[in-house]
Amino acid sequence: MEQLVEVVGRHIVPPVRDLEGCDDPPSRAAVAGLLAFNQGRYFDQHEYLELAWNEETRPVRDLYQGILQVGVAFLQIERGNRRGALKMFRRGLPKLRGLAELCQGINVGAFRTRAEQIHRELSALDPEQPVEAAGISFPDVEFGNPYGVEKPEALGITLPGEGEGE
Repeated sequence: MEQLVEVVGRHIVPPVRDLEGCDDPPSRAAVAGLLAFNQGRYFDQHEYLELAWNEETRPVRDLYQGILQVGVAFLQIERGNRRGALKMFRRGLPKLRGLAELCQGINVGAFRTRAEQIHRELSALDPEQPVEAAGISFPDVEFGNPYGVEKPEALGITLPGEGEGE
């Protein structure tokens, strides 16, 4: 029984993972994704953070993927797709659990806490109730911007598929 309690405890509050790359600043593509995220451009944040995730080979890539998937959950909420949002929360939140409170200058702890709260609110909704009725507000991702720009486009990143056929 003691082992079961320990296993369950690790899943509820996993130990903090010290990810290689957490002490580095976020990549340009990641910053572009975070800026798009904070502007409520959840489709665009997905594109930028997916690029950052694909370029990153170290375990810190889980951070990018977790934020990306929570952003897609927010996009699904905006579209009124409760099931799609819950699915994306189930994918993204585990990637953020166990990360240090601060990783690559990103306040992971505050973001994770608010995202988990939104997940609980959405889960508690009557399935027949429209998602919009919940009045959910989305958090920004708090981070130190090493490039000092306000718009993702200012970073000059070309996303896959951009500029083709011109």
